[in-house]
Amino acid sequence: MKRRWRRPPLQHPLAPAFAHAVESLSTALSPSSTRHYSSTVRNFLVYLAAEYPEVTSLAQLRRDPHALGWMSRMRAHIPPLATATCIARLIVLRAVFNELAWTSKLPEIAHLLRREDIPRTPQGLPRPLTAEQDQLLQQELLQRNDLCGNVFLLLRHTGMRISECADLSYDCLRSTGPAQWAIHVPLGKLKTERMVPVDAFVCELVQRLRFFRSLDPLPADGKLLAWPATKVALLARLRDYLHLVCYSVGLPTDIVPHQMRHTYGTEMLRAGMGFAAVMKLLGHTSPRMTMRYIDVTLTDLQREFELARSKPRHLAPKPKTSSASARSGLDGLIDSLLATQHVMEMFRRSLPIGNERSRLDRLSNRLTKILAEIRKLHTD
Repeated sequence: MKRRWRRPPLQHPLAPAFAHAVESLSTALSPSSTRHYSSTVRNFLVYLAAEYPEVTSLAQLRRDPHALGWMSRMRAHIPPLATATCIARLIVLRAVFNELAWTSKLPEIAHLLRREDIPRTPQGLPRPLTAEQDQLLQQELLQRNDLCGNVFLLLRHTGMRISECADLSYDCLRSTGPAQWAIHVPLGKLKTERMVPVDAFVCELVQRLRFFRSLDPLPADGKLLAWPATKVALLARLRDYLHLVCYSVGLPTDIVPHQMRHTYGTEMLRAGMGFAAVMKLLGHTSPRMTMRYIDVTLTDLQREFELARSKPRHLAPKPKTSSASARSGLDGLIDSLLATQHVMEMFRRSLPIGNERSRLDRLSNRLTKILAEIRKLHTD
């Protein structure tokens, strides 16, 4: 087996202090996150040693020129670094500086990098495949009917990430009821696991992948897909396969596996599934993240608009109260509370999903309980 090349330890007076800070911060992080922390720290210290060799202690670090100089060099990198890469490095180094400020009792280190130094995350548009691309690609994968082809069909019809598919267990297919099945997706990128309902076609795909696993010479390890050496090697093999398939059928060769996840989310939304259900199906933790995946076109908006105009099923019925027929006593109090609850609900539904909407929902529940108690008084 080819050994992985490792860089020699960094020889810098500040290296031990930074390494201790990384070790403290990465206690509960994954190995890949820990490597990212160490790589960012190494990048900063290499710059510091080259440009400012006289800096040998934490007390000598300054925002200008040390931190700002490192930021300028990173932005001037050739070829240019992706915005997401710059953001990740700045967030990591800022966290390390905060840890060093706490452990070394030097509060000024925490201000070497500021919140406003971190640029905003670019808002990428959803990238689902077009209907023609999706149909052509699925036809080719079905015709090939090999291991990798079935893997990509599974991705397309479940919305899984490719890394989650590589971690699927051999018994990932679970029965949830009579003629009902779901795939158990293990802990993924956001440290969440979920059950994805599937149809008979996906059940058949899983059976095919089990058959290919039984033919693999590698010993059984409980995984649905055999890793040739490491998980990274398996993912690279799958990506190369998709590239060759797209090239053979005349599709753009820059299509990536993650676009199948975008296509799945968009398909589910257009099929009538609610936004919250799509969010749960994709394993997202925030609506903003889901909005990056689903493609809502003008045709979709027009359809929903016409449906809302013809069948306003989401509107709560307005209480039948008027000033001319206002009642007194407990009956009038109940009418007023019902009217208040209606106005509150209409206002709550006009707000975006967030803290304010949740608080109004809790207040509406309290009004419901108050109404129940008042009705008891009325009965008594």
